[in-house]
Amino acid sequence: MWSLAFTVALAFVAPERQFARHAPVRSAIVASTAAKPLSSRDTGLALALDDGTRKAHSLAENTQFVTGFFSGISTRESFAALVSSVYFVYEAMEDEFGKSEDANVKALDYPELRRMPALDLDMEFFYGPSWRETVRPTAATRLYVARIREIARSQPLLLVGHQYTRYLGDLFGGQMMGGMARRSLALPDGLGTSFYTFDQIPEAKVFIEGWYSKLNDLPLSPSEKQMIVDEANRVFSLNIALFDELDGSPLRALWALAVRALAEFDAQFARDWEARRGN
Repeated sequence: MWSLAFTVALAFVAPERQFARHAPVRSAIVASTAAKPLSSRDTGLALALDDGTRKAHSLAENTQFVTGFFSGISTRESFAALVSSVYFVYEAMEDEFGKSEDANVKALDYPELRRMPALDLDMEFFYGPSWRETVRPTAATRLYVARIREIARSQPLLLVGHQYTRYLGDLFGGQMMGGMARRSLALPDGLGTSFYTFDQIPEAKVFIEGWYSKLNDLPLSPSEKQMIVDEANRVFSLNIALFDELDGSPLRALWALAVRALAEFDAQFARDWEARRGN
């Protein structure tokens, strides 16, 4: 069953040799990194975050993955509960990103990544047009939101840890999770899973390379970088608590799926770049 998960993860990580076949992309970040010869993921804060959250990755993956995942998307009710919690988290995140005066947060806050318009559509699909009158965040979701609001006031730099952990996991796991949820729940195409579709990022692989390059360019001290790594680990814990509260390991597996997709991307991207350098 684990091999099935890896197969699915690899399905949306396009081989590097296909780069040239894609239509011109719209994102400025993609164009700005097209000529870079080496991966930005191997240096700086990008490397520190990947290495520093490795233990949290393992914890997030510590579940009966395939069984849990399919159980978690077996009913509309359970999946709608997940969408609801993610909505309130992203509402707080993107509100604070937009209000932040921290130059580092602004540098990584790309419009292409924003999820609130898509989540609005998903919430209306599952709960109807008056959902704001009835749907409330769970206890674990409220704690997650409180953490976002707290650091936005006192240590806004730490929001970078939230940008790294949530956006990258959702971007890489989105295509896979959205497709599996649509099939399992027999959802109409594009309805209820808009959150997992990044229409403005046709090349996730190239976009993330550019995002990491921008991350590495942030003028941060070693202690500030460590603070961001520590916050990213805290975000993993907040997400695990959120999924455990919703429905135990089944919905926690959704987070693990995104984590595994990102981990597999690391390995595939490294192989692609090494092959390119050797040619």
